[in-house]
Amino acid sequence: MNRRASIAFVFVTLAIDAIGVGIIIPVLPDVVRRFITDPATVSRTYGAFIAIYALLQFLSSPLLGRLSDRYGRRPVLLLSLVGGAIDYVFMAFAPTLPLLFLGRVISGISGASFTVAGAYIADISDDSNRSRNFGVIGAGFGIGFVVGPAVGGLLASRGLAYPFLAAAAFNCLNFLFGLFVLPESLPPEKRRAFDRRALNPFRALATLVRMPAIATLVAVYALISLAGQTHPSIWTLYTEYRYAWTPSQVGLSLAVVGVLSALSQGALTGIAVKRLGERRALLIGVLGEAIGFACFGLVAEGWMIYVVLVFSSLFWAGHPALQSLITREIPPESQGELQGALMSIASLTSVANPLIMTALFAATTHRSDALELPGSPYFLASAFFFAAWAMVLRWSARHHRP
Repeated sequence: MNRRASIAFVFVTLAIDAIGVGIIIPVLPDVVRRFITDPATVSRTYGAFIAIYALLQFLSSPLLGRLSDRYGRRPVLLLSLVGGAIDYVFMAFAPTLPLLFLGRVISGISGASFTVAGAYIADISDDSNRSRNFGVIGAGFGIGFVVGPAVGGLLASRGLAYPFLAAAAFNCLNFLFGLFVLPESLPPEKRRAFDRRALNPFRALATLVRMPAIATLVAVYALISLAGQTHPSIWTLYTEYRYAWTPSQVGLSLAVVGVLSALSQGALTGIAVKRLGERRALLIGVLGEAIGFACFGLVAEGWMIYVVLVFSSLFWAGHPALQSLITREIPPESQGELQGALMSIASLTSVANPLIMTALFAATTHRSDALELPGSPYFLASAFFFAAWAMVLRWSARHHRP
């Protein structure tokens, strides 16, 4: 297999998939407002809408990881894209809130793109390029976020259905790309028998925790995931409320996030890890993220957000470095299971974060007293990052590998 070409395939696949995800973010609150008018209830329902997808993804990720170990990465990835397209059609035309939630259930069950992509990258990587290759995942997602939110914000001016129809079309294009171009990365001789006992997502988590070599790193991964989910959970609500941004302005800001992500994780990750080593890159990255999230909650003017984004992007090498440190402790034949379990952690934190952050946002906004504090979700996320940094610092003192 041509590894360079395979990485390019994964990059393009994730970019197209991220376009479909990013294209709907600027308009999701307006979708909820079609059925609810109370601002606090809108915030909490919006959080539940995000959380239901993550919950179903958490429950199904071990299954999808095991299926990819048994049948290969490619077919599972293709099925996930079909489920995503169905969800977007539901969101475009559903006349009631329950049908919107049904679409999210379907998409959550099949949401394997990043789980299987992680296993795909692990299949074609070694110790010399693993961190850089995992950075491709973030870079592909970032490129998608350059196009997706900007297009979504513009299409929203024509009607709420248009961003979702565009997202469905991008998913279909992604499916065709994978069907005709993407090669399989897991050869038949490395595939594993299907074990039904491994389908319990909590069992997968327990297996990870019992591994002494990665237990602390997995806990750090969980904290970083919990904090990092704050942006998708609250960004649109926060910028609408605090800076009176329109969907187009929200889309533009997320497009900037995409550009910075592509530059940081696509280029800076390899440089940072080469010069600092994975351990130091992780330490500096988590501390920088803690400071950056605190700044997100403090800035009083919308233009300042862009300054904080540029500062924060300098530290985005931490997550690929962490994922590489975890991955190299696990044998190749178990990478699908590992990535499924890590995705389960990310999905579980994705359930908790929107419920916590949107409830906190609802409680600290639309008030006339001293509790008016719209940046409170970002302050809490910053505290999570600081806790993760303290854990990495302690782990680093005991593990002196570069």
